[in-house]
Amino acid sequence: MTADNALEIWQSRLRGHGLDEVRRLAAARPLKPRAWRFIFLRHGETEGNARRVYQASDIPLNPTGQAQARRAAEYLREHPIERILASDMRRAWETAQAAAKMVCAPVIPEPRLRERWFGDLIGTSSMDLDWRNEPPNGESLHEFVARTQAGIYDALDTEASTLLVAHGGSLYVLVFSLGADLLEQHIANATPLLFEYASDADRWHISNIAPKHVTAGYRTTVD
Repeated sequence: MTADNALEIWQSRLRGHGLDEVRRLAAARPLKPRAWRFIFLRHGETEGNARRVYQASDIPLNPTGQAQARRAAEYLREHPIERILASDMRRAWETAQAAAKMVCAPVIPEPRLRERWFGDLIGTSSMDLDWRNEPPNGESLHEFVARTQAGIYDALDTEASTLLVAHGGSLYVLVFSLGADLLEQHIANATPLLFEYASDADRWHISNIAPKHVTAGYRTTVD
């Protein structure tokens, strides 16, 4: 399979899961943070990830996720981090604590970085996840995007070296709000991503700071 074919398959997956609508909503209010460089880390794997179900807020990392979080923290040690802002959902908070232990930076809870709340769908299969659908007794997509953008903007309104620890949904909103390119390898659990703004091109670039062989076997589900 060529790189172009792989990219087209990935873009088709994004459209099939309704992420084109997330992109549309986020791009309607683009973010221009004061920070020009920061790191984003999705939480490590949970049993909910492994089973492909909508997750409650208190689900912890599974043993694989704990190992992933520790490994990600090792790579973060090579980068100066002065502050960590994390979703207070348990899986993200545990991942942030692993990073904090390694880089010796304080963790600040930021509830606005929580994953979208899927209401009555919690505990059911997410195999057919479509972000455009409104979950019963859950958070609307418009509310989720607006809430996440507000949390991201405030978290990055600084020149201090910052690490954000959150979720797959948070990453979609972040990338689409900045107008960056989202690739399949970016969304795997516990993959530390370096975001850098290139002023000459007026564009954000994303790079994975972990070696490719480390994350090659990680799950890249869009939920």
